[in-house]
Amino acid sequence: MIKSVWSFWVLSVIGAARLSAQHLRPFCDASHFCNYSAMALDAIPSGLTDDITGLNLASNAIEQVSKMDLKFAVNLRTLLLHSNRIQAINDDAFRFLVKLEHLDLSKNNLTHLSPSWFRHLSSLRRLNIKGNKYSDLGGTPLFSDLQKLRLLYLGNDGYFSTLQKQDFEGISILEELEIEAQNLRRYEQGSLKTVEHIDHIVLNVHSPDTLTQITHDITNSVVCFELRNIQSLYNSYMSQFYSLGSAVVQKVIFRNVIFSDYSVGEMAPVFSGLNQLHELEVVDSRFTGVGNFRELQGLRSAGALDVITIRNLTTKFYSISDFSSASHLLNKIVRLTLENSKVYMVPCELSKSFHSLEYLDFSVNLLGDLTILLSFCTNAFPKLRTLNISQNALSDLGAVAKSIAHLVNFTTLDVSRNNLVQMPKSCMWPQSLTFLNISGCKMNSLTTCIPQSLEVLDVSGNNLNDFRLSLPQLRELYITNNKLTTLPDAAFISSIQLIVVRENKLMDFSKEQLGKFAQLEMLDARTNSFSCSCQFLSFVQSPEGISKVLAGWPENYICDSPSTVKGKQVYVAQLSLTECHRTLVVFLTCILMLVMLMVMGILCYKLHAIWYMKMTWAWLQAKRKPRRVLNKEICYDAFISYSEHDSEWVENVMVQELEQANPAFKLCLHKRDFMPGKWIVDNIIDSIEKSYKTLFVLSEHFVQSEWCKYELDFSHFRLFDENNDAAILILLEPIPEQTIPKRFCKLRKLMNTKTYLEWPRDENQQQIFWFNLRTALKS
Repeated sequence: MIKSVWSFWVLSVIGAARLSAQHLRPFCDASHFCNYSAMALDAIPSGLTDDITGLNLASNAIEQVSKMDLKFAVNLRTLLLHSNRIQAINDDAFRFLVKLEHLDLSKNNLTHLSPSWFRHLSSLRRLNIKGNKYSDLGGTPLFSDLQKLRLLYLGNDGYFSTLQKQDFEGISILEELEIEAQNLRRYEQGSLKTVEHIDHIVLNVHSPDTLTQITHDITNSVVCFELRNIQSLYNSYMSQFYSLGSAVVQKVIFRNVIFSDYSVGEMAPVFSGLNQLHELEVVDSRFTGVGNFRELQGLRSAGALDVITIRNLTTKFYSISDFSSASHLLNKIVRLTLENSKVYMVPCELSKSFHSLEYLDFSVNLLGDLTILLSFCTNAFPKLRTLNISQNALSDLGAVAKSIAHLVNFTTLDVSRNNLVQMPKSCMWPQSLTFLNISGCKMNSLTTCIPQSLEVLDVSGNNLNDFRLSLPQLRELYITNNKLTTLPDAAFISSIQLIVVRENKLMDFSKEQLGKFAQLEMLDARTNSFSCSCQFLSFVQSPEGISKVLAGWPENYICDSPSTVKGKQVYVAQLSLTECHRTLVVFLTCILMLVMLMVMGILCYKLHAIWYMKMTWAWLQAKRKPRRVLNKEICYDAFISYSEHDSEWVENVMVQELEQANPAFKLCLHKRDFMPGKWIVDNIIDSIEKSYKTLFVLSEHFVQSEWCKYELDFSHFRLFDENNDAAILILLEPIPEQTIPKRFCKLRKLMNTKTYLEWPRDENQQQIFWFNLRTALKS
């Protein structure tokens, strides 16, 4: 029971995983190429539609392709099914893929191939069926319906054993054909004769006899002949090349082949007889000899061969004793590449043998400052135009210049990725040098060692902070991955047409800067740390900006500062008004504040704000004083508040009348009774508090007096704080209400709520006035 439950659980998990896998969302790009690779799928996903143009299902666990899997993907042009476990394909699986151009079924488990799979693939150009488990291509022609097929890769390294005449029926032209058949035992003569033209054939066949048969069939059809994975080129292998004597083959490639002195000696006469052979290439191979090529001494020439390319050759180069036996065969070589082969020197006499050499590539080797001088001795490589010595053991650019100074036709030098940290101040170069690549050499600065004849200069991948070399003929400058913060000065490179200044610390560039480059056609400033100032944004975003000159514009130009636009494209970045016109904003803010202060000052003056503030302060001071005890410290019967303009009436009339009365009244006058040296506000407060009453002599002058207003307000405070009736109003003259200032709100209120005494002009009424006043003072 428990076992059944576990089995059910496992099957449920596997089923759920499969179901989820089939509905995984692919990664589709703008061209509708969808990538399902390495997603552990065991079947082609469902729901494929007609908008998909490319489908990558590689590196999954798909075991079969059914009829309905691709039915609706009718616009597929690329289908990649390699590195799966496909064992079966339905005959109609590709029936609807009439637009398919590239099909890759390599590295699967197909044991047989069916022509029905390809019957409807009328547009197919590239087919890869390598790395499966079939032993032959079937009993009927497999590719007869593929009229547009141009690239074909077939075979495997353990099962494929038979090629028949029918296998290539229907194919007349191929750009590339690769046959992987290390165990090919049966080749039917004439199988490849049906193919009229093959640009490039790749043979991974170990049997010498089979190779000879194949070579015989392709004598008049192959342009490039490539042989792979041969452990030793002994005589039986050499015989296949004799049949190429009248062939059209122009290039021979050996990949992963072991050479010896003997095999080279045997091969050279064969190749010298190939009238059309111009190029020999050796890649990822090994040489076990010591350079003893005595068999070559009898050869007059290397035939039409003029290009030799050797890459990744494993050899003990220091043990090679002599090349003199082959030196007479090198006089027609025009291009020589010897890359990553541990070359540390070329003997001087051998260098002199390259009479026609124009291109020489010694990249990724062991050439040093001394050995390059020995290798490029006087009369060495007399016609050399281009030299690539990148990634060697060089440290002195002056030694490099000196070694090639005698070359009158020399134009191009690549000395990149060497350890040229220091550069001499002056160097002796060929006058014809126009191209120099010194990128990736860890240089901190440049000197006048750089020749002024240059038209193209590459100093990328160094530690340069600026560029101040005068190179009047320079047309192209590559200065990527350095530390520049600004563009080079146009005055030094007046003829420049192209500047590549990517991956630096460039912050911006202005219209004035670029305007000095009169002949500039393209500026590549991608991947820099742009400071998006208002001036910079205004320039690059303007219609007359430099968008037509900038390479990769606008998607590769990103703001690094300020923080408000960091990460945004320069083309769409926008700064606020305050960021763009900071000085103007500060100036306008100051002007606005000054205007506001002026307006506030005017308002304060018109509305008497200062007066109100003083009054408030005085009132607060008064409030803080302790309340006096009633009838204690009362010194006066009345405090008289009046305007100085009314002093004559107050002092000569009212004071005389009241102080000489019987009984007499004791009055407080500010002129007479205020304490000298004391703050006037305190005098007013104290006098009011030490008086029973406060007499206000009202007139037009009174309402214009600030101190009268204080006295009136303090009296009003007392009226409310002590709940008494201390104020007595005397109207000395009529006062129209509209003439009373608004700040005299207390006076307006008192005149509306209290009865006041009015000084009569009629002398008969004056006695009544005095009587009423004395009565009010006694109350």
